Amino acid sequence: MGQRTKNTENIIAVNKKATHDYFILDKLEAGVVLEGWEVKGIRALKVQIKEAYVKIIRGDVLLIGSNITAPSFINKDTVKNPTRTRKLLLNQKEINTLIGKVKKEGLTLIPLSLYWNNNKVKLRLGVAKGKKKFDKRQSEKNKDWAIEKSRVAKTKLRSN
Repeated sequence: MGQRTKNTENIIAVNKKATHDYFILDKLEAGVVLEGWEVKGIRALKVQIKEAYVKIIRGDVLLIGSNITAPSFINKDTVKNPTRTRKLLLNQKEINTLIGKVKKEGLTLIPLSLYWNNNKVKLRLGVAKGKKKFDKRQSEKNKDWAIEKSRVAKTKLRSN
């Protein structure tokens, strides 16, 4: 059989800054509570989660700072706030483990990507530890070295 490729059509938005600023230790999937105009804005790909973060407040997991812009054909009276706080849907066991990791281990929760799963909007949530400045420089060096290695390997293959 052929090699399976990742379906990128389902991905709505990706937080590229997350892997640069954090070590991702664990990932999980959460549903997002949305209003009708927000779903239309997501279908139009007018979403940004780059500056967003996740907090646990009184047992609720909340997505704060994400921006969903309404499309131009939506009645402006129905649009409340494009950067409103949105509730994430997780079961109680997952919420309790997240509370334990955040409070005891000092980890943080960050949104990694927003995507479609069976016509529902899901958020890939990362349990992460912040990188120090030298960690960021080291990961940048490793990334540059991997690119350079692939370039050298390509030129060697072409010359043979």
